[in-house]
Amino acid sequence: MSLIVQKYGGSSVADPESIKRVAKRIVETRKAGNEVVVVVSAMGDTTDELMDLANQVVPLPSGRELDMLLTAGERISMALLAMAIKGHGLDARSYTGSQAGMITDAQHGSARIVDVTPGRVREALDEGAIAIVAGFQGFNRGTGDITTLGRGGSDTTAVALAAALNADVCEIYTDVDGIFTSDPRQVPSAQKIDRITSEEMLELAAAGAKVLYIRAVEYARRHGVTLHVRSSFNNNEGTLVVNPVDGEISVEEPLIAGIAADLSQAKITVAGVPDIPGKAAQIFTIVAKAGANIDMIVQNVSEAATGRTDISFTLPKTDGAGTLAALNDHQSDVGFQTLQYDDQIGKLSLVGAGMRTNAGVSAKLFTSLFEAGINIEMISTSEIRISVVTRADTIHDAVRVVHTAFGLDGDAVAVVHGGTGR
Repeated sequence: MSLIVQKYGGSSVADPESIKRVAKRIVETRKAGNEVVVVVSAMGDTTDELMDLANQVVPLPSGRELDMLLTAGERISMALLAMAIKGHGLDARSYTGSQAGMITDAQHGSARIVDVTPGRVREALDEGAIAIVAGFQGFNRGTGDITTLGRGGSDTTAVALAAALNADVCEIYTDVDGIFTSDPRQVPSAQKIDRITSEEMLELAAAGAKVLYIRAVEYARRHGVTLHVRSSFNNNEGTLVVNPVDGEISVEEPLIAGIAADLSQAKITVAGVPDIPGKAAQIFTIVAKAGANIDMIVQNVSEAATGRTDISFTLPKTDGAGTLAALNDHQSDVGFQTLQYDDQIGKLSLVGAGMRTNAGVSAKLFTSLFEAGINIEMISTSEIRISVVTRADTIHDAVRVVHTAFGLDGDAVAVVHGGTGR
């Protein structure tokens, strides 16, 4: 008997008919002889609606009370799904994150899992029941409070349970047929990938691919969990995210696994920085204390006449205002001249393990963008990734051009069954 953890996103349980369809799939999996644990997100846009409701009541809601409010969404969907499964004559038991043993730190809104003690879930399975667990939420032992895990929290919940229960596979159900060579909403010719390494998926997730969140992929890689990303709207095989054995080399490892675009970042340029040792460290210490997560960094060559240089870096738009304020507060200490803020940028990332052993990837990327008249502002690389920053209004054209240049276009139009990819 295999143990399968299934996670269903908000678009897969968006309404009563969707919940009944998901319940039927779960029942079929159980009747096939498998033990089944299910992790569910809130229905449709429930979390966003609850957040809007809180903001209408007070501009800055308390983190503790906001978590208490937001976790109601998953409790609704888990209970409804358990009811639907029982309607098929099988036993199903729903559990909140705390009941399922999801122990977290005390950080409201973005808690991290520190332990998983799924005793009640294991007991339900041993008694022949299907366990339904609310995603996105946990419990802190020190404070006794409910917490939420932040973006991608339900994915992370599913992977953590799969690891703790030693599941055979963790199935992530969404409204597309798997992981594609690019976002099928922006590139209709994108092709489904049958198999991708966790290393490549980490790079794609970090670069803005939203079908899987980076925390879930990191957890799966660390604990050796195999992920199967597939559609909840059909029974087609999806995409396996695997952890290759050390030293394993794929005979036909693709040059490029996929292309991701990210419009959530902004660029700050610290202009006129004295070009002396320690200034970069001083700047990024200030940025770190402001809580900003830095992505790409570029430092210009110093101007001989002035002895000054410019340092540019990208960060999430949500961190922009706080970082600018922190840098302005320390302008006299650092000695820079001006700050420039640009939130009209887009990041394109090309990812593929095959880059390690193939020359000419950079040349082809830059040539395709040049021929399309798209200017590159920043460049960053890793062993299996090349990222470039362009103007926001050209990013989708850039993705399509590069997708074609690397021969990733398929003959069929990619199908998006829902509307969000989650």
